[in-house]
Amino acid sequence: MSEVGVPITMREYSTDRIDLRSDTVTQPTSAMRDAIFTAVVGDDVLGDDPTVKALEMKAAKMLGKEAALYVSSGTMANAVAIRAHTNPGDEIVMEANCHIYTYEGGGYAALSGCSVALVKGENGIISADGVGAAIRKTKGSQGHYPDTTLVCLENTSNRGGGSCYPVETIDEICAISKAQDCAVHMDGARLFDAVVASGVSAARLVENCDSVSICLSKGLGAPVGSILAGSADFIDQAHRWRKMFGGGMRQAGIIAAAGIFALENNVDRLADDHARAARFGEAVNAMDGFSVELSAVQTNMVYVALTAGQDAGILVNRLADQGVDLFDISSTSLRAVFHLHVTDEDVDAAIAAFANI
Repeated sequence: MSEVGVPITMREYSTDRIDLRSDTVTQPTSAMRDAIFTAVVGDDVLGDDPTVKALEMKAAKMLGKEAALYVSSGTMANAVAIRAHTNPGDEIVMEANCHIYTYEGGGYAALSGCSVALVKGENGIISADGVGAAIRKTKGSQGHYPDTTLVCLENTSNRGGGSCYPVETIDEICAISKAQDCAVHMDGARLFDAVVASGVSAARLVENCDSVSICLSKGLGAPVGSILAGSADFIDQAHRWRKMFGGGMRQAGIIAAAGIFALENNVDRLADDHARAARFGEAVNAMDGFSVELSAVQTNMVYVALTAGQDAGILVNRLADQGVDLFDISSTSLRAVFHLHVTDEDVDAAIAAFANI
């Protein structure tokens, strides 16, 4: 936000579209492009890219962890974390609609040989009791059960509408998990949205988690890249798995520079995205034919439910005809995601487009 509390417009490229499909569509601003252009680089596989090292050190400090590893995507960060925490045949506890289960191609099975135990959450947020009930151990089962060795959380929860975990719930889940010899990984693709929304630091939110991933290429506005952080020993293992998964990069400082810029400049401004999402959600919820669970609109996402008889795919096309792009999540629901290229005027236009349907 600006000093007087007015959202700051950041779009710097010409477009006649209002793109609410995802916060992954952001493009580097001119200042970020300058940082990319002037980046000092080396060979990261050989360990001598100074800009990658600087990004990893900065991220580790912000997350309160000993070390960090730069990877190409959030999916790779989660895949590497799961492989480093588990052995083939283990089981992972996660929320029923979380990103790792829904949108990562079954990588936990293909790359790590793990099964999953799904826990239904409320707006994507699971409880410590739910986690405790889902954990299984081979011992005492006559060999019938797998060993649950990992619990995965997602903060913010994508399919939960951008909802945030209370820090107390994270602490409770970590305690019950570790009491049963399970590590906890935080899929924090949008963790800094949770930081801004809750007022709790990133380091405190993941204080008791064994590892955490963050995406630099969503609301933070970098063009590519994610960070995986944890203990020094864990990151040593993760480095090996990144190599085996084909994730080693050479002069990666070019893109790492954008990540540094994002962490230094684009965290606090996430509040602008949240304010615009809330205004949009309230306006659409007041219209006939649409409903929004406003309690779930905690950050930059709005899930819009349609009344009976409407087809989400058809509405997506009608909105596109008015210059507003978004995704249908099911036959009866739409998702709108707000980011640094969505202005106040865009919000007004998107609301008007819904009203015109």
